[in-house]
Amino acid sequence: MKQKFGSSWEKFLQRRYAVRLGRRYALAAASVVLMGVIGCTQVEGNTKVYAQSGVPRSESPVAQKSVLPDTKLILANTKFGFKLFEEVLKQENNKNVFISPASVAIALHMTYNGASGSTQQAMAKALELQGLSLQEINSSNAALKQLLENPDPETQLSIANSLWANQEVKFKPDFIKKTQDFYQAKVTNLNFQDSNSVSKINNWVNESTRGRIEKIVESIEPDQVLFLLNAIYFKGRWTNEFDKQKTVEQPFYLISGSQKQHPMMSQKGKYKYYENEQFQAVNLPYGKDGKLSFYVFLPKQNSNLKSFYQNLDADNWEKWMSQFSQQEGLIRLPRFKMDYDVTLNTALEALGMGEAFTNQADFSQMGPNLAISEVKHKTFVEVNEEGTEAAATTSVGVTKVSLPVNQPFQMIVDRPFFCAIRDNQTGSILFMGSILDP
Repeated sequence: MKQKFGSSWEKFLQRRYAVRLGRRYALAAASVVLMGVIGCTQVEGNTKVYAQSGVPRSESPVAQKSVLPDTKLILANTKFGFKLFEEVLKQENNKNVFISPASVAIALHMTYNGASGSTQQAMAKALELQGLSLQEINSSNAALKQLLENPDPETQLSIANSLWANQEVKFKPDFIKKTQDFYQAKVTNLNFQDSNSVSKINNWVNESTRGRIEKIVESIEPDQVLFLLNAIYFKGRWTNEFDKQKTVEQPFYLISGSQKQHPMMSQKGKYKYYENEQFQAVNLPYGKDGKLSFYVFLPKQNSNLKSFYQNLDADNWEKWMSQFSQQEGLIRLPRFKMDYDVTLNTALEALGMGEAFTNQADFSQMGPNLAISEVKHKTFVEVNEEGTEAAATTSVGVTKVSLPVNQPFQMIVDRPFFCAIRDNQTGSILFMGSILDP
């Protein structure tokens, strides 16, 4: 895992995007998923992908309708997100973790369009898609993209998809068309033997994440024939910004028992707040309407994150979301910034998708003799006085012990915590993280 703390990313963005983005927002976070699809056997030569290079088709009528996404898909994404997060935590023991379950789900949903037989069944189980037709999955993703993007003038949110195909390999036109119609994917044919192909893919990643993630493809292996990518970029300004004058160096207590001095932001006000025997939780909204929020879950002194994660699932999460209430209080939160990357093969295999990575894989709806080689995920997050980004999903099966409404709370986030960025309109969790050392 790679983590960076400091101002290098900040300086880069200031130089490259000062004119376009201005200085209105202080927080930026981005997520990318890469899927490399490889040929299990030698692919048919001298045939071309059925798509116009670099020219996406117009959206289908389904994608253009202003319809609401199926709540079953959002629930499926929530369940999948928590399961994936649990597996990544096992893989990244005692490290900061920050993922976008929404980004991973979208990339895998695009890939799901190419699956058949037992591979499709395994993916449906891992992604919690049982009971949803392919049409429902695709049309709900199209509607969800429309609802999520650019919720208000104070918040930037963009979701981009792309498909990069070896121009010498044949793919089914229906698969290509679905990625364009429902996911607005940019489809490009490339000569994978040309060294410039890697930079072309990475330039798209860099542009789609506003420079926050510069590259995700290191090289193209001889048997790789297709890359499916998703990029989510989020930048939001707090509804109520933290006063920089009140940010001071204070102790943050690490899992090891040691402590370090760290910049802690603080403010008082009215917040949507929830507390039970195990944790405190607060909702910090973005923009004027608060359609998106940063959720922070802090285990109490007599508990810890490990206990909290044992109760973190979709059912508990929904219960907790319904129990937040407006209360006066004080919040103290660490300022932090990090890069994160992880290969998700092991986590997805643990969720039952292992067949998709083997020569037994059936992606015949995409093309002949294909399997997934790698699912690679990168994120960037920065939380400061002007803005914040995160996604949270939490649930604990314990008795609710709410504070009296008139009693102000104090929430001092000076030890490891869970955070999430959630779209409150749809309930979609865009990002989630385990912050052990800010």
